[in-house]
Amino acid sequence: MRNPLKLEKSLEIRKGQNALRSLQPKNNLVDFSSNDYLGFAALPEISENTFSLLQEFKLNKNGSTGSRLLCGNHELFTETEAFLAQFHNSLAALIFNSGYDANVGFFSSVPQRGDIIFYDELVHASIRDGILMSHAKALKFPHNNLEVLAKKIKNIREQRIAFKGEIYIVTESVFSMDGDQPPLGELSLLAEEQDCFLLVDEAHAVGIFGNSGRGLVCELGLEDKIFARIITFGKGIGSHGAAILGSHELKEYLLNFARSFIYTTALPPHSVAGILSAYRYLENSPEAENASRNLKNNISFFLEEVKHLKLDPLFIPSISAIQCCIIPGNNEVRAVANKLQENGYDVRAILSPTVPKGSERIRICLHSFNTSEEINGLVKLMATFIK
Repeated sequence: MRNPLKLEKSLEIRKGQNALRSLQPKNNLVDFSSNDYLGFAALPEISENTFSLLQEFKLNKNGSTGSRLLCGNHELFTETEAFLAQFHNSLAALIFNSGYDANVGFFSSVPQRGDIIFYDELVHASIRDGILMSHAKALKFPHNNLEVLAKKIKNIREQRIAFKGEIYIVTESVFSMDGDQPPLGELSLLAEEQDCFLLVDEAHAVGIFGNSGRGLVCELGLEDKIFARIITFGKGIGSHGAAILGSHELKEYLLNFARSFIYTTALPPHSVAGILSAYRYLENSPEAENASRNLKNNISFFLEEVKHLKLDPLFIPSISAIQCCIIPGNNEVRAVANKLQENGYDVRAILSPTVPKGSERIRICLHSFNTSEEINGLVKLMATFIK
């Protein structure tokens, strides 16, 4: 069968860059790559409670049978969204099938023609894809640089005297590829002063920051300053799916105009029950509190080991579970990752074009279940291979 020439050419270019992606089988290496920061994905208690919820709501189905606006909606969705809104101190919550769907749904529908979106240059690909589908004008600003952002907003206000659109600002509370954080307090103040709508993607903060893992926005007490928050369940929550938090009007608007919500089969009942079960465990279980404490201790220990072995100049400053060691060049960073994997540690090389050329990196995800011996062994090997 003949393939379009452009497809074959693109694959050849990727091969030449040593950046071709492929699916790999599950391995038995020490986990320093998954987003399961608290180890919730494999907890028997959460699985058992998920099954109990399905029994309670009489939802023993393999599938949802349709979109939520047709026949895929049920009481468990309502219960879970109410819990999410209460837990994250929001007025309302709307569940999407994934973080990607949530971001695409928001940005393709909420900002309108004549509006402007300012986005941090390091926001996730799903945000960028949503912005590409929007009729609003999009302008990026340098990573976490509020001074430049303020000037850009001021220029819009001054140069466009007749500007009557809305201005949206989007950032992440923990950046997925750097692990660092924006100055959210200052950013929310800027948005308020300039009459802008602020959106924060909390994908890598939920379960990690804030009381009982409510996220960085809640930790800083900024809930009333943020127009919308994206929370996801495939990372710290150890499940699947996402939700947008905001006003009741925003929820109503999204379920009427967000195409990634309207035109898709709803999550199956098991996924929704898994989300609620994991959240109840996060809020009420002493073991969840222990997991959070263990993760914070592991992050501190990792940073101490990196500093002790004088590797800290190579790392992007981060106090989150995401730690990144910059090793420029796809071939170079892949070689180090392969050596670490051969020695039993599951770490992944992040290659260009996923990250800008010259900022290729080893991305390390720390977990509550990693031992000090595993962390020490990983850092020592990195020091050996990098030097």
